[in-house]
Amino acid sequence: MTFDVTALAAAERTDFAVLLKSLSPQQWLVPSLCAGWTVRDVVAHMLSYEELSPLGVLRRFADARLRFSAANTVGLADYAGYDPPQLLDLLDRSIRPRGLTTAFGGRIALLDGMIHQQDVRRPLGIPREIPADRLLAALKFALFAPPIHARSRTRGLRLIATDLDWTAGRGLEVRGRGEALLMAIAGRRGVTDELSGPGVELLHNRIGR
Repeated sequence: MTFDVTALAAAERTDFAVLLKSLSPQQWLVPSLCAGWTVRDVVAHMLSYEELSPLGVLRRFADARLRFSAANTVGLADYAGYDPPQLLDLLDRSIRPRGLTTAFGGRIALLDGMIHQQDVRRPLGIPREIPADRLLAALKFALFAPPIHARSRTRGLRLIATDLDWTAGRGLEVRGRGEALLMAIAGRRGVTDELSGPGVELLHNRIGR
């Protein structure tokens, strides 16, 4: 099966925009699954690379000494003054990925947007069914995406989606819905309770208690 990944990323961002426009001011301040970040911070981070030129990206990573986490901190500081309406305006202008998030054929935008949408939805108790084509494309890329560092979490494990035709890896089995597997691959805590199999304990320990 082949995908127009950029179109999938745009669809994911469209859905995220619909969700964010429905939130109250208080919900924007709720802690997300990203440690230390509120819902507002997650959205600001996701959009902080959209308007950077290639030179701007190089400068940001130079300031961060080539570390992804530090570059994210720099980007978040750059957008510290943006309130929710300003972020929503930027998101509306960025439905089709631009800049760094177009890397890997738009897969960065798709994966980043999907994980961060779930970072927001899960704490707010607003679940959804992710379209299978988007979720499958995100899972395939998540294992190799540079910012995710999935190898250290998934080594020696066989991941099996119970709601999609997707498996990856070798070793102890970990089974569950594709969305829960994706969030575990991304290192989100509290997700392994939704998974089963002999490899869950190992994955849980690698993510951290």
